[in-house]
Amino acid sequence: MIHLTRINHSEIVLNSDLIELIESTPDTVISLSNGQKVMVLEQPDHIIDKIVSYRRRIATPWPEGVDGPQDPTVPSRPKLRAWAVPPGGE
Repeated sequence: MIHLTRINHSEIVLNSDLIELIESTPDTVISLSNGQKVMVLEQPDHIIDKIVSYRRRIATPWPEGVDGPQDPTVPSRPKLRAWAVPPGGE
């Protein structure tokens, strides 16, 4: 999810997976896969940077020894287990 600003200066949070097309006409118009269109103040390059940053953040594992967010309403990521391979076997 990325934070954007509509033309009327209200903030929205958009599911970036729904974006099909970003146009600059001269306002930025985002076409979504459900047929909706959203006009925002941000430029297309800035929106792309936000999407890349968001996807990097969700794809990066938590550092070793960190259980995740301390907010109880945010689910933590499952802990990874090291699987032992028996000698001479796979």
